[in-house]
Amino acid sequence: MGARIDHLVTSGTFSLDGGTWDVDNNVWIVGDDTEAIVIDAAHDAAAIKAAVGRRTLKAVVCTHAHSDHVDAAPALSAATGAPVLLHPDDLPLWKLTHPGEAPDGQLADGQVITVAGTDLTVLHTPGHAPGAVCLYAPDLGTVFTGDTLFKGGPGATGRSFSDFPTIVASIRERLLALPPATVVRTGHGESTTIGEEAPQLEEWIARGH
Repeated sequence: MGARIDHLVTSGTFSLDGGTWDVDNNVWIVGDDTEAIVIDAAHDAAAIKAAVGRRTLKAVVCTHAHSDHVDAAPALSAATGAPVLLHPDDLPLWKLTHPGEAPDGQLADGQVITVAGTDLTVLHTPGHAPGAVCLYAPDLGTVFTGDTLFKGGPGATGRSFSDFPTIVASIRERLLALPPATVVRTGHGESTTIGEEAPQLEEWIARGH
């Protein structure tokens, strides 16, 4: 049996630049009945651990280090023994939420994470955050984009550590190069496809920040 994708939504807050907002986050679990990885441990370690169940958790993968995507990562790691993995360019953001502890390992562009016989390739896609990454799983026909690409446009770039031209370049060069039928599983809200989002690129640029 190959890998499948499980999904739960957790609720909490996102804080940056002196503001705090209520948010709902998508948490993605990729694996089979034996082992899994979690993509973005948001808000509720107990709920995520319950969704993983009796499976071995191989890694907690962070698409970026905004507080709402990593706030539950250390607790989930402590409860399961799974390492927390983050791109090193996002360490300054990580330290805003977890000043007393560090991730267990690094993510790098081109790195392959294998779970349940399925490969997920790390794509470094800065812009929303310096160390933002997406995870492309061709065998599953999907890419996990965190807050880099949403249904209807790129992630926000109006706060510290973000840059609009950079996120547009990441989307154009790394994500829109994927097959159009690739399902885009986002950090918040509905999924979409590469094919649905590709025609909107010039419109995003025109109304850019």
